[in-house]
Amino acid sequence: MVDVVRSFPVSRPPAEVVAYLADFSNAVAWDPGTVRCERVDPGPVQVGSQWHNVSKVLGRETELEYRLVTMDSDHVVLRGTNKTATSTDDIRVVASPTGSTVTYSAHIEFNGVAKLAEPLMQRVFEKLGDETVEGIQRELGAP
Repeated sequence: MVDVVRSFPVSRPPAEVVAYLADFSNAVAWDPGTVRCERVDPGPVQVGSQWHNVSKVLGRETELEYRLVTMDSDHVVLRGTNKTATSTDDIRVVASPTGSTVTYSAHIEFNGVAKLAEPLMQRVFEKLGDETVEGIQRELGAP
């Protein structure tokens, strides 16, 4: 399994941060690996909302079906699955004097033979974690 955690400030208040990050279609703007992310169900973003995500990692595209599993005033959890992996993005948001502090935890569990790539993928996702912070701060402001 691969685990990456980053904690960083943004200049927006928690309610705006949670709303923005819970709508996973916004990932195309801030996630360096996301090529496309399209909502596949109608209505407001809420627990149960779903997205089809196409990401590119190490030059290879992969598709995951994401579902919003938690959306509270300070906590968002999105889970993406395909036959190779399950990716869980666990995001906590707390108020700060300059906006919010975001703690973004990415947990990827590989299945079958893909588990053999975990040591390499840990390094790849550590770099993507740094780029994700840059992307979120670009979109939500860095104090």
